[in-house]
Amino acid sequence: MPNAKVLAKKQDEVKVYKEKFEKSKLVILSDYRGVNVSDDTKIRADLRKTNSEHKVAKNSTLRFAAKEANLEGLVELLEGPTAITFSYEDYVEPAKVIYNYAKDNEFYKIKGGVMDGKVITVAEVERLAKLPSREMLLTQLATVLLANIRNFAVVLDQVRQQKEAGENA
Repeated sequence: MPNAKVLAKKQDEVKVYKEKFEKSKLVILSDYRGVNVSDDTKIRADLRKTNSEHKVAKNSTLRFAAKEANLEGLVELLEGPTAITFSYEDYVEPAKVIYNYAKDNEFYKIKGGVMDGKVITVAEVERLAKLPSREMLLTQLATVLLANIRNFAVVLDQVRQQKEAGENA
């Protein structure tokens, strides 16, 4: 029988991870086998820039937390060493960081994740990572809107010129 203090500490850890699962927009699980300290430090720094949290966690703790958060499909992904990334604000940027790191390092593998409370596959994480960033999408939208406004202004100017030409004749 485990010590009451140890059991209470583990239950607190499960509760913290359960809350993180529920609060996160995006969660990515990855196998960090073979990652050295300098690479781990770099990926954590890159993820901090996206306001994400990257931790190494015990699978047993994550299993209990996933079950409590009703993420049963996540349990089967919890094999081998697991690093977990929680993103509370953005979907795309943390996925890009993890995807690019996994692409550049053959030993680092994406296992899957959770997006808005739904378990997602490795392929879905990769598709998410390949989307343009929010800023890029806003830039594209602004360009389209400005082009339409400019075209409308040109048409109005042509109408004005035709009216002036008709009055001068």
